[in-house]
Amino acid sequence: MSNASISSVREVNFDGLVGPTHNYSGLAHGNVASMSHGGLVSNPREGALQGLLKMKSLMDAGYAQGVLPPQQRPDVGALRDLGFSGRNSEVLARAAKEAPQLLRAVCSASSMWTANAGTITPSIDAPDGRVHFTPANLQSSFHRYLEPQTTGRVLQAIFRDEQHFAHHPVLPATPAFSDEGAANHTRLCGEHGEPGVHLFVYGRQAFGEGREPIRYPARQTLEASQAVARQHGLTEAQTVFAQQHPDAIDAGVFHNDVIAVGNGPVLLYHEMAFLDEERTLNELRAKMTTPLIPVRVPLEAVSMEDAVASYLFNSQLLSNPDGTMTLVVPSECQEREAVWRTIQDHLLAGNNPISDVIVKDVKQSMRNGGGPACLRLRVALSDVECAALTGRVLLNDELYDDLTAWVNRHYRDRLAVDDLADPQLAEESLAALDELTQLLKIGPVYPFQLG
Repeated sequence: MSNASISSVREVNFDGLVGPTHNYSGLAHGNVASMSHGGLVSNPREGALQGLLKMKSLMDAGYAQGVLPPQQRPDVGALRDLGFSGRNSEVLARAAKEAPQLLRAVCSASSMWTANAGTITPSIDAPDGRVHFTPANLQSSFHRYLEPQTTGRVLQAIFRDEQHFAHHPVLPATPAFSDEGAANHTRLCGEHGEPGVHLFVYGRQAFGEGREPIRYPARQTLEASQAVARQHGLTEAQTVFAQQHPDAIDAGVFHNDVIAVGNGPVLLYHEMAFLDEERTLNELRAKMTTPLIPVRVPLEAVSMEDAVASYLFNSQLLSNPDGTMTLVVPSECQEREAVWRTIQDHLLAGNNPISDVIVKDVKQSMRNGGGPACLRLRVALSDVECAALTGRVLLNDELYDDLTAWVNRHYRDRLAVDDLADPQLAEESLAALDELTQLLKIGPVYPFQLG
């Protein structure tokens, strides 16, 4: 086990930078926001600045904040693999004419939602005392299936020190092992430096029987969650596997983090989050060494429609030094009366550690179906592990200023779906990413840099 003291461990939220090709193509089946905003004109510059401002405000409030780079887009290599040939401009033009949906997919900036980047086990829970990483295969959708290789290189570039960090292969990219990363994983504990219990939430069983959603696909399998737990050396006493309610998936809850969020001993969830709510809570209580604090929001308070439209449960739940917690919600929560009333009367006034709410504008991300919690990958790190990070990825005022200037230099303020075939956009993106890797000091991680 890790010998890091409990007090020296803190949760670092690594937010994904919104990429230069951020657009609204409506690619994500089952993601109501993404589908309903397909075809709108996006503002990549505003999206990136909104994300950076969220990071900066949380950093200023005393929360540890890191940064992860976007992916290389458009992914012209993926188009070449699918039979398009010629110069980059010719590949893009032909794809736009013959397979516009493929072009949209290879331009997706979905890697901004780093909650899907992978699953993390902190060193205190791992048998070898190292932090463990498994990139998610994201095989449920083509535009996200393109991410794991680069994600793996980025994580290995930043968490490079083998004394402290262990990296595992992506699970086989087949429906049986469909894995969407930390969006379906919550670690519950006392302090971040204390041993925790890992709640893995799945939508279906690949090799078993049980209820499945009818309208939309279940993106996480039990078998994938079990495989990741095995990779990280987690035991039965450290894990709880719970099925997400199929009716919630059919209502547009494509990941568990759209219907539940946990931090420390607190589990904030909607009553429709789990197929077997009682069993899930009882098993958590039995395995946790700290008393579980469940905060249940009933259907009569927040409808499924309001939950999905507001992304109340896709909020960040952050620990404060005095034992209280702060809830970081998207501004859409203020726009739904029932949701805002629930936050004030049920959460803030309730018998639980949630004492404060911060409202953030992340509309560019929200329109594609990603709220504050989608934008961050949570990594519990000791001071020693933080010091072992490679690169310049922990946010401070200087890095924030540099990244803001970088966005303003390279990003467009208007991007329509028809603009994706513009070869100049591809050149702009490569130039931006090449400069970014130097700015972050993480070395070559993109295909165009590797030759």
